[in-house]
Amino acid sequence: MTPDPSGVGADELPESDPSQAPDLDAGPRSREPAAGGGTREESGGEVTGRWWQGAVLYQVYVRSFQDGDGDGSGDLVGLRARLDYLAGLGVDGIWLSPTMPSPDTDWGYDVSDYLGVHPELGTLDDLDALVADAAARGIRVLLDLVPNHTSDRHPWFVEAVDDPSSPRRTYYVWADPAPGGGPPNNWRDATGAPAWTLEPRSGQYYLHNFLPTQPDLNWWSPAVHAEFEAILRYWMDRGIAGFRIDVAHGLYKDAALRDDPPLGPGDRPRPGGLRQVYSANRPETHGVYRDWRYLADAYRPPRVLLGETFVTDVEDLARFYGNDDELHLAFNFPFALGDFDATTLARGVDQTMTTLPEGACPTWTASNHDILRFPSRWCAGEPRRVRAALAVLLSLPGTVVLYYGDEIGMTDVDVPPERQRDPMTWRGQGGGPNRDRARTPLPWTGEPGGGFTNSGVEPWLPLGDQRLNVADQADRPDSVLSLTRELVSLRRRHHRGKVLPYHLLEQRGNSWRFTVGPLEVHANLGDAPLATRPLTSLVLSSDPTRATRPSSSTGLGRGGRGGSAGPDAAGTDRTGPDKLEAWEVVIGLRG
Repeated sequence: MTPDPSGVGADELPESDPSQAPDLDAGPRSREPAAGGGTREESGGEVTGRWWQGAVLYQVYVRSFQDGDGDGSGDLVGLRARLDYLAGLGVDGIWLSPTMPSPDTDWGYDVSDYLGVHPELGTLDDLDALVADAAARGIRVLLDLVPNHTSDRHPWFVEAVDDPSSPRRTYYVWADPAPGGGPPNNWRDATGAPAWTLEPRSGQYYLHNFLPTQPDLNWWSPAVHAEFEAILRYWMDRGIAGFRIDVAHGLYKDAALRDDPPLGPGDRPRPGGLRQVYSANRPETHGVYRDWRYLADAYRPPRVLLGETFVTDVEDLARFYGNDDELHLAFNFPFALGDFDATTLARGVDQTMTTLPEGACPTWTASNHDILRFPSRWCAGEPRRVRAALAVLLSLPGTVVLYYGDEIGMTDVDVPPERQRDPMTWRGQGGGPNRDRARTPLPWTGEPGGGFTNSGVEPWLPLGDQRLNVADQADRPDSVLSLTRELVSLRRRHHRGKVLPYHLLEQRGNSWRFTVGPLEVHANLGDAPLATRPLTSLVLSSDPTRATRPSSSTGLGRGGRGGSAGPDAAGTDRTGPDKLEAWEVVIGLRG
């Protein structure tokens, strides 16, 4: 293996000391819900209670993070070897892309066993060791849970097909052909094809809102509820800190199988041209999360439920929090998929903060394995824009989720057709860009293999431009990685364990000024310099030239990690600038 920039390789990982690990895996001790926001234990400063409030979570696409066995694909052993890097970044938790056994027709989102570990990624012992070692570093581990559908090779579905009289048949959505033949209704799957496949032996169709290899579960069946409660308990009892819930908005389907209506003028485009009114987004789904919330809150510390709530407006998003009794966190896709300009972002944040119910913790992200990478989608790979986006994102109240590589400004990779691996978007299927471009291996170094795998081994997806890598940024004070570390450190100091109040000061043109708790943020999201009101006490700037320039108006340099307020040791004033450079964000302490 090439050298590990974090200083720890897979073959020299220290044994974890369970006596030094925070108690992150205690089972349920009470049926009473966890109270209030986050608190700190008497020793160690560990946040308990709602530990995710103000936290930074980090999505690890396991196959592309670190190859631990030299086969060209990432795995749990490789991830375990990189925990010191993640601890140095300052993240509070990691969400692992699917780790459960799967035929991989949708790369883990087609689960064939909810209680195991994919053999290509490791073993259950490997996962237990990862959880223990992460806990020793104050990092919690979340798994990806897929409750909307299974693999067609899951024993439940195999039995349902082989024996239509089996109780497992009720686990899935079956329907007779429409009068005159053909699918039961007009529903379309994520590729735009009919969402129904005929099972010839029974003459019935089964539903799949994604690929035909991913049959949808029938949440009208009480047995499905019981199965998933057992699944949640199994992993929570093993010390898993919570779950990112795939297709969280989609569990229930209309019992009458009514046709979906066509997309309206304000709807986001979708393959098939239909709005999912009846094939997803049903109100009964909220009852599932009330049950799961009761279960998750019974653990100490409570386990967290993070939903992939792929809805198009904040009002729909807010419903998934319930009356502080459903999801703890819900991804804000209206924000993530909005344009990267001051007007759109400010409007989205303000609407979110005023619409979410009392006690709700907003959840912000800009990249993931489906929506591609923000350095490409928002910033066209331009470093100043990337730095500005990170500064804004990591200043927002609530929980922030980074996607692996965000911290170095990693961009999408143009994967040639012959190397593409994603059936859902293979060669333009589904009407969108191929998702493989945002799932390529993280370049740790510029050497052959990129520090991801051994030299001479072909990685499962091609490496991108290795001039952008972790090792080259690790010790450079002007790098995107150094800025990310500073922003996370600032966030841990001021946000951790709570949801800070947000207040819009001004949004005009490319200017966006707001406060979050004790911090004041001024952003110029445009190509020209912009006059601004000086901050009383500058903490940091996204502009590396300002941060290293010894002027009384430049504020904290990169050498002053953590950002002290007021004069420095030499008496230099730390007041902020009266002009922001293009794509510059400055953060200060309120006077």
